[in-house]
Amino acid sequence: MKLNLKIWRQNGPQDKGEMKTYPIDGVDGDMSFLEMMDMLNNQLVESGESPVAFDHDCREGICGMCSLYINGEAHGPDRGVTTCQLHMRKFNDGDTIYIEPWRAKAFPVIKDLVVDRSSFDRIMNSGGFVSVNTSGNTVDANSIPIPKDDADKAFEAATCIGCGACVASCKNASAMLFVSAKVSQLSLLPQGKVEAKERVLNMVQTMDDEGFGNCTNTGACEVECPKGISLENIARMNREYLKGALTK
Repeated sequence: MKLNLKIWRQNGPQDKGEMKTYPIDGVDGDMSFLEMMDMLNNQLVESGESPVAFDHDCREGICGMCSLYINGEAHGPDRGVTTCQLHMRKFNDGDTIYIEPWRAKAFPVIKDLVVDRSSFDRIMNSGGFVSVNTSGNTVDANSIPIPKDDADKAFEAATCIGCGACVASCKNASAMLFVSAKVSQLSLLPQGKVEAKERVLNMVQTMDDEGFGNCTNTGACEVECPKGISLENIARMNREYLKGALTK
């Protein structure tokens, strides 16, 4: 395939960025999107130009690093996949593809398509953990009866990889889906109930302090989430927050 790539280029957080056009030829439909980006960067380096900076790590849909906004959609025009799992067969010969970084105040651009998502780390540091020592104590974990429905919901919430697609797709750049998934996976299990009240209050406060917007229940986050995290988690987090606020 021959493609016309329009890519956001920005040298640093304080620099003014712009869209630049790069034609590319010989793209195979079986390539992943990131392999196509590698191919482009090889061409740029060989021609003496600066390669396009973009995040990647596992390339197996696990780490959440490969966060790109492709043709106006987080992770591109497929569902239930990260950018590294998106294949070029989703595009047609002659297509123009717009590639941008996540757009959110709390995710400042570092360079080109790379954004700083350390705000997620600070949210996790404020409460996304348990104080119960579970290291090596598998007997304790197996001896506590847990309803299967609760275990399933906790496991589903725990599949969140923190990529930030929910933030990028939300018109308010809300992180509610991410935070609610982390609150849910812990609040549903016995080990997470010890500091449940402090956890949800601290994580929501940190989320607000980081500059994320509020949720308006449009559902774009759930649609674009590569792991299918449900909006049900936001409702659960709101209940946990209300309970914590009323009893603190």
